[in-house]
Amino acid sequence: MRRRDDMTRRNSILLQIGDVSCVIWQETLSLIQFIGEAVSACADAVRRPRKIRWRETLFYMNMCGSDGLPITALICFLTGIILGYQCAVQMHKYGADAFLPGLVGCSVVRELGPMMVAIVATGRAGSAFAAEIGTMKVSEEIDAMRTMGFLPERFLVIPKLIAMTLTIPMLTVIGDVMGILGGMIVGHTSLGMPVQTYYQQTVEWVAPEYFFESIFKSVVFAVVITLTGCWRGFRAGNDAIAVGKATTSAVVISILFIILCDTFLAHVFNTIFFG
Repeated sequence: MRRRDDMTRRNSILLQIGDVSCVIWQETLSLIQFIGEAVSACADAVRRPRKIRWRETLFYMNMCGSDGLPITALICFLTGIILGYQCAVQMHKYGADAFLPGLVGCSVVRELGPMMVAIVATGRAGSAFAAEIGTMKVSEEIDAMRTMGFLPERFLVIPKLIAMTLTIPMLTVIGDVMGILGGMIVGHTSLGMPVQTYYQQTVEWVAPEYFFESIFKSVVFAVVITLTGCWRGFRAGNDAIAVGKATTSAVVISILFIILCDTFLAHVFNTIFFG
């Protein structure tokens, strides 16, 4: 009996591993196919920009940009304060208070600013894209578009992609500034550092190239969030539960891809700046 139970468990584990492997393979093929369709739609939009739905693009810019500005600025500001407190306590023990502006500024501009803005955008815009397209699939609107000869990828993805790639970099710059201001408040209140001194140290440590790195990362993250959210929306099932699962998976997979892209880009930029 024990041998049979052991064999059953082994077979069950092997079946689960096989099922997961098949799902990962199918999803990977689906993602590659969707990226190809999105690239083709982008090329067609470049050739014929008049066919882009600019009114919807402005709507998504308002949704992703101005509507998300308060929460993005607040989160980056609080992140700068938290980072400043944690660094100030440790640096003050060794008399390294002068390095606080450089540490907070470089950390916020190069990593935390783009990352926090991307995570907020994933929760707000990425999930909304997946839910919108998933709902359209449930109501058979996407099938109707294909029947009438429209390309859903160009019709639905391009306005979202343009809006995200234009607004997320601007939000990232604002988030970087707010994070630096949060660290400045901590340096002034906790360490007694004059505001002018903190500003001069920040300018000395935070090079302009770091802002270019921040903006470049934000553009990559915007593309990742948009394509992942739309992809999960097109992959949604035909009921309300499937739409909810697609929305959840869009957020989770977007954050995973953002971390992977950030890891790769961090290595590339560190090689360029310090290699």
